[in-house]
Amino acid sequence: MEFIVDRIHVPQSRSFIARKLMHGHQEVAKVHSHKNFELNFILSGKGRRIVGNNISNYEPGDMVLLGPNLSHCWEVSEEDRPIASCIVIHFYEDIVGSDFFNVPELQAVMELLDKSLYGLHFKGDHIPRVRKKLMQLVGLEGLKSYIVLLEIFNELLAFENVETLSVSGSQPTNYQRDLEKINLVYEYVFNNIQSGINLDEAAAVLNMAPGSFCRYFKKKTNQTFIGYVKSVRIGLAARMLSETDYQITRICYESGYNSLANFNYQFKKMMGQSPSEYRSCFK
Repeated sequence: MEFIVDRIHVPQSRSFIARKLMHGHQEVAKVHSHKNFELNFILSGKGRRIVGNNISNYEPGDMVLLGPNLSHCWEVSEEDRPIASCIVIHFYEDIVGSDFFNVPELQAVMELLDKSLYGLHFKGDHIPRVRKKLMQLVGLEGLKSYIVLLEIFNELLAFENVETLSVSGSQPTNYQRDLEKINLVYEYVFNNIQSGINLDEAAAVLNMAPGSFCRYFKKKTNQTFIGYVKSVRIGLAARMLSETDYQITRICYESGYNSLANFNYQFKKMMGQSPSEYRSCFK
């Protein structure tokens, strides 16, 4: 089974993102990892869950807290693919080193996060209450979202039946090497997204020929390098549209596009709305 290195983008204006996702459309399940902590709650669908070296069946109500760089995936049974959904919370990558939870009153939460490095599976009577709060959290922003998040962690701390999933956090022997390489590429893209991305330069980061680099990147991330760069550019543009008063022409150029027409086309293709329509949703 292929191991994929992923990167979850949490906007700079947020400490975490909570989303309801449909996860049954994938034809082939991909085991992946990322540097973010993740809380995953299954709303509908069943199948096989892989966390580290643990393989278990899951069903609605399945709730798992995952630490950074822990490989995982949820394979959906064939009959449940059209309806499979979950709520996922991702925290920004350096959450543990920040002041977000680092206060005396939240010491127990920090200890829970430490235990999640191998994956924690929560079972018991608290599940319906957590589900209700997660559904509420998806529609909130700002201080209200932070308050509900703390309420969710308070519920997690009350669970008596908590199973550690993976025997260890170990990955395949070549996994850490691949993770370090892909992160170098990610950093190159983020550092040069506005000034310009050059395929030869990106390949040189890993001392590869462009063709070999493109094949390697696709194999390890499940997306093309060009597709990844587009997603970063559009993500940067979306953030500027929602958080600044910059004119759309300026946002076009600052997100790495040289043509306003192409920018409008690519943005609508990926986001389902034109840049101006997207911005109006935040006003």
